[in-house]
Amino acid sequence: MGGNAGGYAERVAEGDWAAIGAEVDAYGCAITPPLLTGEECAEIADLAEIADLYDDAGRFRSTIDMERYRFGAGQYRYFAEPFPEPVAALREALYPRLLPIARDWAARLGRPAPWPDTLPEWLGMCHDAGQRKPTPILLRYGKDDWNALHRDLYGDLVFPLQVVIGLDEPGADYTGGEFLMVEQRARAQSRGTATLLPRGRGLVFTTRDRPVRTQRGWSASPVRHGVSVVRSGRRRTLGLVFHDAA
Repeated sequence: MGGNAGGYAERVAEGDWAAIGAEVDAYGCAITPPLLTGEECAEIADLAEIADLYDDAGRFRSTIDMERYRFGAGQYRYFAEPFPEPVAALREALYPRLLPIARDWAARLGRPAPWPDTLPEWLGMCHDAGQRKPTPILLRYGKDDWNALHRDLYGDLVFPLQVVIGLDEPGADYTGGEFLMVEQRARAQSRGTATLLPRGRGLVFTTRDRPVRTQRGWSASPVRHGVSVVRSGRRRTLGLVFHDAA
């Protein structure tokens, strides 16, 4: 699994990022162009199934049983460094595409925009603040598994957008398992969004909140995300968070 770092960057560059940014503005999430081939999806997904790798500290830094911690049902594992090449290359290629959205949102909300131009610089800031644990994540759901609504914050330094990539094909490999977002709206009912993740494509979504125009200007609308119950089959995804954990 490797030897194609330039190819991943080219795939990211093929996206209409103005349109993606507009959709994230409107709904808090947007689908990307294909980021992984079917073969690459299978190679990454297989890491969740191979028994001798599943507890290999050299591949993953930790494993979470969601049911044990009342996060839902299923399992997720945080990759340890060095990451598989697709994980590292896509994370680095996506960051500068998301950065203009992050900075624009901060300006609207009157917040600091501490994010430098490159991912290594930003992760260095995270590490200096004590957030040193890598956050790329491999998630695995089977029948009746689900993920409770939550936010991936991990520390004081937060990048406001993240990306999840589907590794299995909805409708063919599994049913149910929609990606859920619930936005808490000021003085109004919460708004929900459900998205099926096409295999190999990413979904850009807000980590914590997003700017919403009000009569008094812009306000931050809190958003949580999760996964609906998988009704059949197996659903695996790759999560790319752009800040490290304390």
